[in-house]
Amino acid sequence: MLIGVPREPAGERRVAATPATVRQLLGLGYEVVIESGAGDQSSFADTTYTDAGARIGSADEAWGADVVLRVDTPTPDDVGRPKDGAVLVSTLAPGANPDLVDALATRKLTVLAMDAVPRISRAQSLDVLSSMANIAGYRAVIEAAHEFRRFFTGQVTAAGKVPPAKVLVAGAGVAGLAAIGAASSLGAVVRATDPRPEVAEQIKSLGGTYLPVVVDEEAQESTDGYAKATSDGYNEAAAKLYTQQAEDVDIIITTALVQGRAAPRLITAADVAAMKPGSVVVDMAAGMGGNVEGSVAGEKVVTDNGVTIVGYTDLAGRLPTQASQLYGTNLVNLLKLLTPGRDGHLVLDLEDEVQRGITVVRDGEKLWPPPPVRVSAAPVQAPVAAPVQREEKKPLNAGAKVGLVLAGLAAFFLINAFAPAPIPQHFTVLALAVVIGYYVIGKVAHALHTPLMSVTNAISGVIVVGAIIQVGVDDRPVQILGGVAVLLAAINIFGGFAVTRRMLAMFSKGA
Repeated sequence: MLIGVPREPAGERRVAATPATVRQLLGLGYEVVIESGAGDQSSFADTTYTDAGARIGSADEAWGADVVLRVDTPTPDDVGRPKDGAVLVSTLAPGANPDLVDALATRKLTVLAMDAVPRISRAQSLDVLSSMANIAGYRAVIEAAHEFRRFFTGQVTAAGKVPPAKVLVAGAGVAGLAAIGAASSLGAVVRATDPRPEVAEQIKSLGGTYLPVVVDEEAQESTDGYAKATSDGYNEAAAKLYTQQAEDVDIIITTALVQGRAAPRLITAADVAAMKPGSVVVDMAAGMGGNVEGSVAGEKVVTDNGVTIVGYTDLAGRLPTQASQLYGTNLVNLLKLLTPGRDGHLVLDLEDEVQRGITVVRDGEKLWPPPPVRVSAAPVQAPVAAPVQREEKKPLNAGAKVGLVLAGLAAFFLINAFAPAPIPQHFTVLALAVVIGYYVIGKVAHALHTPLMSVTNAISGVIVVGAIIQVGVDDRPVQILGGVAVLLAAINIFGGFAVTRRMLAMFSKGA
């Protein structure tokens, strides 16, 4: 089968295939035709495609292929361009474009939406939304830094002290985490909010501080991998937090999106008015209605109080080379799934939940929306077993403890008073070793017992030396005890080094 990659419309810098992914597509048995100039905006010249094994053709040849790969959502004019029986693969936003879906269903086409990949583990390699969100989050920080026109990192110079920029990231999904990491790497003080408290560790690992929104309710659990709308109680508490932070921070980056719905409003006009002159707001959801009041999709707006609101909708496309490579790799992974024979023949299996989830139209039949795919569920509560009745150990009373101490002291006195030398000396050393060992080992956390013992077992070497000396004594019982001591201490030494080696192997990278 022939794969066609047409040129994207004006304003879209990405391309659906790169020279690297072309080689992979050829390895699956396909032929590839690239429209002339399709990769120019992504720094991929036509010659790089021909060197990779593709053929350069016209727009009609690319659109007339058996499989058409595209980045941008098809326009109404594009609906009639593929041939009957063709497979069109692109981003589509089928939930937000029902008229386009209906128009595609009037043609004898199979249409696959790359932005409808189910959020399940085995589909991660196809997840275009995550790939592009990662790039967009990084680029959002770059745009903010450009508009901020000040240092992100703090500095102390001979001319004075420069404080670091304060950045607030609303939403800690893929885009939000990428923004947190980028801003933190530039030296900013980063704070982040998210309805899911479990992301606090991820935020911290990237150098940010998690700001919890305290409400007397649990966050709604997602069952499809996409963010869910928050409750009114959460929204009210979050609004207060955003108002407080707007007065303090220099940059706000919003990333909140809800699948199939307009973006939630997070930052109000009053919040923007409270920000300092020169502050920057990047609304990554501007194309879906916007998280920020006053943002305009695709444009940059400067408010009366000097706050810049960036509403660019092509953040991922502003890094076209990397974005094209990641998008193209997502497509290659999809075609690997659809080409089980590696023979260049595409096979669509609607019994597969991943393939069914992205199939919008099949041979002119509308299949959207797909059946729900449950990707998470509350753990099944195991039946509670009846508690086992155990006899509780009664602690020793004060009298018993005193009695044991006195008995021990009496035994110690009698041994030292009547036993022949050098038994009293050895017994004293043993008693002191037991006491010291008890208090030293007993105060070590359980998690440290293994590394502690694997290192301190070297002390067993001293025991081995002493036991070997005792083996040479002309006394059969002493020789037997010395031999046993050598054996046990040797086992302890080798075991300690084996444990240490195993622990070190856990932290070493494979060759």
